Amino acid sequence: MGLITFAFSTILGWSYYAEKAIEYLGGKKIIKAYRLVWVAAVYVGSVVNLAMIWNIADCMNALMAIPNLISLLFLSGVLVKETNKYLWGGKLDETD
Repeated sequence: MGLITFAFSTILGWSYYAEKAIEYLGGKKIIKAYRLVWVAAVYVGSVVNLAMIWNIADCMNALMAIPNLISLLFLSGVLVKETNKYLWGGKLDETD
């Protein structure tokens, strides 16, 4: 029973999280399309071979690294500046 509760709450949580992201990126007009795609994905995920689902999930998680790496490249100057300010600005021994 615990696994069913965890799975259901995870599906609801990720659905809401992604819906808010889609709403932010595209506005309220594409939420209905997102919901249809989400319901179809949940259905396909429940009837397809488990190994295939894990492979797709692994690929999607790997693809999420791409925008993060691009962001790191664009923000590397800011990162170096803030790191130097923190390390050499006398803030290293602060406990705040």
